[in-house]
Amino acid sequence: MEQQASLEQPQESNPSSRSSEDPSGVRSCRKHLIYTFVSFEKLSPKFKTFVANLDNIQVPNNIQEALGSPEWKSAVYEEIHALEKNGTWEISELPAEKRPVGCKWIFTVKYNEDGSVNRFKARLVAKGFTQSYRIDYEETFAPVAKLNTVRVLLSLAANLDWPLHQLDVKNAS
Repeated sequence: MEQQASLEQPQESNPSSRSSEDPSGVRSCRKHLIYTFVSFEKLSPKFKTFVANLDNIQVPNNIQEALGSPEWKSAVYEEIHALEKNGTWEISELPAEKRPVGCKWIFTVKYNEDGSVNRFKARLVAKGFTQSYRIDYEETFAPVAKLNTVRVLLSLAANLDWPLHQLDVKNAS
């Protein structure tokens, strides 16, 4: 049976304690902390660990924030090394009247089954929405398996009692 958090009534229903806007226009909900509404007593220890870790780790919003933390800085250097090793790009002259495609860093935290942190992951992604078909590129690629292929493999595994394993390939080339 699935365990769920039990909801409790708030301690006070004073309208003045509701979230409010400060003069700068930023809305605040600090007066309604989640632990005053949700009980964690019926949750499994693994899920409690996972939920506790969600607030402990700050995910950076940009590269400057990431470089201020040793864990995220290491993840950034790991991504750059993998991109260089895989020959992802080559340096060339920008043709006249062309604009370069921008990029953005995306940061995520990978967790283990028990809720502990597996690794910090940084990805450098192109802002492809700035490109035009047949002007900036000719072909597109998506390294994804078709759903029918996945269904066939799962059906084979179920019918032949094959063991299934999930894995995360770091920096596949």
